[in-house]
Amino acid sequence: MTDGTDRLIVITGSPGSGKTTLIEALAARGHAVQPEAGRAIIREQQRIGGKGLPWADRALFAELMLAADRRGHAEALSRTELVFFDRGLPDVLGYLSLCGLPVPKQAEEAAQRLRYRRTVFIAPPWPAIFEQDAERKQDFAEAERTYAAMAATYPRYGYELVELPRTSVEERLAFVLRHVAAGSRSG
Repeated sequence: MTDGTDRLIVITGSPGSGKTTLIEALAARGHAVQPEAGRAIIREQQRIGGKGLPWADRALFAELMLAADRRGHAEALSRTELVFFDRGLPDVLGYLSLCGLPVPKQAEEAAQRLRYRRTVFIAPPWPAIFEQDAERKQDFAEAERTYAAMAATYPRYGYELVELPRTSVEERLAFVLRHVAAGSRSG
């Protein structure tokens, strides 16, 4: 691709499935990363007493994530190296679908227009590592539903999903880097 979107690589999937740990491992190896918008929004909304939280106002939370993801996409596109994303714009649409909320026209347009590399990595639900915390209040059943929503959403926008193996962080890192290198050679 000549528009630079082939350098933008998304890792999506179930909450508590090791996505952020993998993103942190990529960053530790010197790769550019774009952190998950949702966690940052939750922390900020909790700090200011805001209502844009998944357990308070899901539509507002999605709107805040969409704005943050658009900024993150533009920032990453301005770079010249590979950038690994902890979730992408289609995640917002998957979240809205999961919540039974309508998808606003601007969200649909953003997901169609602001693209990433066609191959998207998806982390499956993994009970052995799943944990709840102050920002992740979903239970494992909701994590499984989130995975299903992402597995349905990304292909609708023309992405091909590659499931991450349930293995060590180092092995997942090697798996992702092998796939990315193979995709770069064939593209």
